[in-house]
Amino acid sequence: MKVLMPGKKVLHIVSVSFSLRYFIGNQFHYFKEKGYEFHVACSASSELNELSEEFGFKVFRVPVLRSINPMQDLSSIWKLRQYIKKEKFDIVIAHSPKGGLIGMLAAYLAHTPKRIFFRHGLVFETSSGFKKHMLIGIERLISRCAHQVVDVSPSVARVSQQLKLTPAEKSIILGRGTCNGVDVTRFKHRPGYKQEGIITIGFVGRLSIDKGIVDLVEAWQLLKAEYNNIRLLLVGPLDERDGLDLGIIKQIQEDATITAVGGVAVTELYYNRMDIFVLPSYREGLPTVTLEASASRLPIVTTRVTGCIDSIIEHKTGIFADNSAISLFEAIKFYLDHDDVALQHGIHGEKFVHENFSEQQLYKEIEKMLLI
Repeated sequence: MKVLMPGKKVLHIVSVSFSLRYFIGNQFHYFKEKGYEFHVACSASSELNELSEEFGFKVFRVPVLRSINPMQDLSSIWKLRQYIKKEKFDIVIAHSPKGGLIGMLAAYLAHTPKRIFFRHGLVFETSSGFKKHMLIGIERLISRCAHQVVDVSPSVARVSQQLKLTPAEKSIILGRGTCNGVDVTRFKHRPGYKQEGIITIGFVGRLSIDKGIVDLVEAWQLLKAEYNNIRLLLVGPLDERDGLDLGIIKQIQEDATITAVGGVAVTELYYNRMDIFVLPSYREGLPTVTLEASASRLPIVTTRVTGCIDSIIEHKTGIFADNSAISLFEAIKFYLDHDDVALQHGIHGEKFVHENFSEQQLYKEIEKMLLI
């Protein structure tokens, strides 16, 4: 009979339960087998209850609003501080700017022995004016309260250092980046799922302005005027915070060459229906969807922006485009006209992910650099 050594008590703090599967996911199972005990603090939702049963963590329901609400935020910080002191956590880990602000302040006030913030991206990159300065200030405050800050990609770390968001001695990158790695047993090449005679260009993520959906829809008008055997597959929900113009939504809904399936719980089989993957984002931390697509042996078109630039090897696993419709058109057209190159880039991408971003590799890094 296997006897587990007593593990540490770890609290993860997130703003929305949806992110738990992507930020942590199978880590819950992996480290639970090693004796760790996990709790999650998050805004209440039915999904949170389902994830708690699936991954085996304990839940503390506390409002972690994505918008700024001083009275509610102060109340959440106080309640979270009390919970942290009561449970005597060894480690508190907070994710995203709002989860980081509330989580790191509460853990700091509770004198938690180890406080870790995961910087999943730089929200201020697509903001301006006072809001941008406020968001930068919040990042610096979070860093002051944290013992360690995990930048999820080298380019996020570079910008963070340029803006002095975090002292260099606190900054960490896990391997070549990412926060959780890719489950290569789920995301893999499965032949036989593609539609004969049709080339499918795919996107996975929130349908929002920041994700470049406007540019993609405009590029699509140019592509379908030149090719009659292509389809666009959009997988992901409409984003309410960074919402698309109603005209763009109507274009997507009424175009017979575009299929939008909305948000789905299981995405791996959708990658297997694609021939080319595109992520035309304006900002990322390190896009997990690009890595999942590469693991599924797809060539990648993405933009030369923070996070995205670390997710491919240019001219080997994918190609870059600028944040414009014409540049996206030209990049996707290159793969449509050079299917032999597309095939090779997909094969190289699969190897790239297996060698650098598999869950098992990342979990060893996480334990060595964060949990021990």
